[in-house]
Amino acid sequence: MGGERISSAEEESPPEETSSTFLENDAHGRRRNLIYSQILRSYDDLRIPTSDLEEAKSRILSYAPGAWIEKVGGMKLSDYNVPKTTSLILVGPKGSGKSSLINKISRVFEDGNYASERAQVSYNLSVVDGTYFLQEYMIPRGSTSFCLYDTRGLSDASSDNMQMLKHWITKGVRHGELAIRNSDSSSLKARMKCKGRQSGYNSSKTRLVNFVIFVVNGLSVLKSMDSCDDGASESYIQMITQMFCCPYLSFRDDMPVVVVTHGDLLSLYDRARVRVHLGEHLGISPEKQIFDIPDESSDKATELTIIDMLRYALEHADRNLPCKDWFLDKARMVPPMRIILLIVLSLSVVSTHIYYVRHCRKKPPNVLFHSPPELNINWHAIRHIW
Repeated sequence: MGGERISSAEEESPPEETSSTFLENDAHGRRRNLIYSQILRSYDDLRIPTSDLEEAKSRILSYAPGAWIEKVGGMKLSDYNVPKTTSLILVGPKGSGKSSLINKISRVFEDGNYASERAQVSYNLSVVDGTYFLQEYMIPRGSTSFCLYDTRGLSDASSDNMQMLKHWITKGVRHGELAIRNSDSSSLKARMKCKGRQSGYNSSKTRLVNFVIFVVNGLSVLKSMDSCDDGASESYIQMITQMFCCPYLSFRDDMPVVVVTHGDLLSLYDRARVRVHLGEHLGISPEKQIFDIPDESSDKATELTIIDMLRYALEHADRNLPCKDWFLDKARMVPPMRIILLIVLSLSVVSTHIYYVRHCRKKPPNVLFHSPPELNINWHAIRHIW
């Protein structure tokens, strides 16, 4: 009494969200929490003894191009075009930390923290130009097994990025090559071309790209996740997603490996959030294909992460080596002297054939073909035979 009774229709009416949608959202939430816990646990798993770290490092140092090819489909190592040097190209937005990553990788395989920085790092992008010339770095220094290529940062203009990526992947990369965009100002192009003439790298060898390392700034990704009203922050993750899905960066079904930098500026929880967020947008495993390599950290865990990332990239580079074109390869293997002899022999055969056609086929028919003599038979004299 005195209270308002709720109708049975309102009691029995289901919520707006259907049961199937609720189950999907619940499963998605559980999956995300599981990935979070796995990523956080992976940071603890990186704390390994020094002996295990040296063993993992020795596997990278003993790598040779084609050593990790999977012998499937009846294919052998000799059936592939194995390069003398495996080329890994670093791609990412401007300021993502590509040059710093190269220095960190180089220090792992050289003299540790005492090794000098090989790549020029830009600390104030509003003052300096950044990387405009492709730079090749053998890892370790003096080796020929594999190399890293530092490249110009991606811009907000997707058409310029696509054109640049297409050129690098389809035409190859060359040490010292100038990377100019169509949208660059005339003054910038003139300044960069002037620097290019001073470098003298025109004779460098062109290398085909074997795999791609996609580098992103973890702090910029986190800003795009937390700021809903900042259009610049949202465009960062949109540009990353669009360029990562560029077909030129994938080798068959294998998409690039992702490295998240600037993790030293974030908490461990935020670093895990960034990896999960990138995995959802890029469609790859946050735990297996996205590697967290902070800029300033130089502990054993970071070194192991670098080694694991390189092993992933080199294994997938070997797995996607192109098969040989036997006809073209045999033609390339023929020494120049043999080619000359084959040409001379071919000319001799052609000359002989021409001589025969001109001098033999034009002779009178009675010379080449003799008709049989006419027979005169006296049938009256031999009639007694019948």
